[in-house]
Amino acid sequence: MMAYLLLGVSIVLEVFGSTMLKASNGFRKIAPTTGTLVGYFLSFYLVSIVLKTLPLGLVYATWSAAGTILTAVMGVLLFKESLNKKGVLGIAILIVGLVLLNAAK
Repeated sequence: MMAYLLLGVSIVLEVFGSTMLKASNGFRKIAPTTGTLVGYFLSFYLVSIVLKTLPLGLVYATWSAAGTILTAVMGVLLFKESLNKKGVLGIAILIVGLVLLNAAK
């Protein structure tokens, strides 16, 4: 159970790092650039701990898919990016895939 909690925190930190990457304006702004580096470093560190307990395929698929979904949502909420029907369908497919993958564990 602790591994899943750490994986969740890692996903949030990866999304934070990705959001800060967009805000860094090509690494021209120091605070968002620092946020990017810290977010990614801590995210990868936590994933490395989670991998001691959970299988690589499960961890990476969950981390990358959940991170993709949440990053897309952050783009819409914070940067006024848009999602068309195909984007929403893609997110729905990712969610179904995540549920199936984790249910098969």
